[in-house]
Amino acid sequence: QVHLVESGGDSVQAGGSLRLSCAASGNTYSTRYWGWFRQAPGKEREGVATIGRYSSTTYATSVKGRFTISRDNAKNTLYLQMNSLKPEDTAMYYCAAGGNGAILSTLAQEEYNDWGQGTQVTVSS
Repeated sequence: QVHLVESGGDSVQAGGSLRLSCAASGNTYSTRYWGWFRQAPGKEREGVATIGRYSSTTYATSVKGRFTISRDNAKNTLYLQMNSLKPEDTAMYYCAAGGNGAILSTLAQEEYNDWGQGTQVTVSS
């Protein structure tokens, strides 16, 4: 229903920065919250950050103080600013959208209905 396309992934050295973007199209009217998730090879997918319709945010402990999630409603675009990158941040990053009206925002994957194709982030030591 909602089409999401990520961009901005790249290969960087530890300590560097990247900004990921997620462009949304389709039926975005019912979207109540957005999230960024990541999956490294051989590991389970994990929640990274989320932002709700009232701009409340939640971050995984591992990225607090380093990553910032934001959105531009006019451009229908979600962002993830990543600073002080570490090798353990290396993963495929996905954006997602959810529309459960009873939830403000959540890092729980099961509450997201639409997902992008992912963008690769590689951090070298």
